[in-house]
Amino acid sequence: QRGAIPFTTASITFKKTRHPACRLTKPRVGQMRILVGVKRVIDYGVKVRVRPDKMGVVTDNVKMSINPFCEIAVEEAIRLKEKGMATEVVAVCIGPEKALDTLRHAMAMGADRAVHIAAETERMVPLHVAKLLKAVADKEQPGLILLGKQAIDGDYNQTGQMLSALLDWPQATFASKLEVADGAAKASVTREVDGGLETIGVKLPAIVTTDLRLNEPRYATLPNIMKAKKKRVDKFTPAELGVDMAPRVELLRVEEPPKRKSGIKVGSVDELVDKLLNEAKVL
Repeated sequence: QRGAIPFTTASITFKKTRHPACRLTKPRVGQMRILVGVKRVIDYGVKVRVRPDKMGVVTDNVKMSINPFCEIAVEEAIRLKEKGMATEVVAVCIGPEKALDTLRHAMAMGADRAVHIAAETERMVPLHVAKLLKAVADKEQPGLILLGKQAIDGDYNQTGQMLSALLDWPQATFASKLEVADGAAKASVTREVDGGLETIGVKLPAIVTTDLRLNEPRYATLPNIMKAKKKRVDKFTPAELGVDMAPRVELLRVEEPPKRKSGIKVGSVDELVDKLLNEAKVL
């Protein structure tokens, strides 16, 4: 008919989409952040001396360095990033202003940035450290936390376990081998036990504490040392993180271990038994 509007056809394509609220939140490969705890300790090559007041050890004019087990944890985090299992490595250290040197060392090795919690550590116990690390983990939301199994100054071997309890995350301690698989959803950890080696699987996020044989840390090159000076360092105080630092343990006295007596040679089994029985009194 005259004046009629021409009729045309159009095709409409419907595409299935998932509502954002229904999407999986499991981290994909390479999208995991790794948090690494590092501690500033007296260098392992220095002879430790007790203070005259018997209330601690001498730290003035003493060489300090990163705890060896923490350095292994940093190395493992960097290796995981190099394998494409993580996008960022964040180093965390608790201590005075001089603790920045420890963080710079971690960033020179390859950590992307750092978090410095300014606090005095002389009367700090593992529970304080675990609570501070939990506060940082709540902010950073890492997929994996790596810690040294212990520090060579206090030898507590408690922080990783306490942090696991506070976060309600799985834990794998004394790791001598670490593999992350299934899109950064789980990890396989080989750990050293009294009877040999034990391999366990943990779902991420998780806490892993590193043992001596996990890896051999790399040396920081001069160009990386210079680059580390420009990397970002976030600073907090325990009060800003909402952590009560009131002392829980009272230090009574610090003493050196007793000097070991020199050994002797015995001429016969009978003489050995006699000395063990009458002098050492262990039989």
